[in-house]
Amino acid sequence: MPAYNKLVRDRIPAIIKQQGKHPATIVLTHNEYEHELRNKLNEEVEEYLTASTTEEALEELADIIEVVYALATAHGSSAEQVEQIRANKLAERGGFHDRVFLERVDNDNND
Repeated sequence: MPAYNKLVRDRIPAIIKQQGKHPATIVLTHNEYEHELRNKLNEEVEEYLTASTTEEALEELADIIEVVYALATAHGSSAEQVEQIRANKLAERGGFHDRVFLERVDNDNND
């Protein structure tokens, strides 16, 4: 029987039971949960970076968003507040749509 030792989505234990298997689970403390959400974010980002198709990439991006929303809640906030912060930054600094790559910033003087 494989050991997973990782945070999983809420319905995974029920899905495992439907397959006739018996998952062993625990409920994490708040600090453990936040730590494991950070691990899950790293896992999902790595899966995104190694995705070989657009469909796989989009699946992983959806997983990343789900983890980000859970992290917002763990920090006492919400997905809506994260979205508002994102929108404010977009209005103030722009997004990444123009594909601008900053190489350097030169001084105004000729030093």
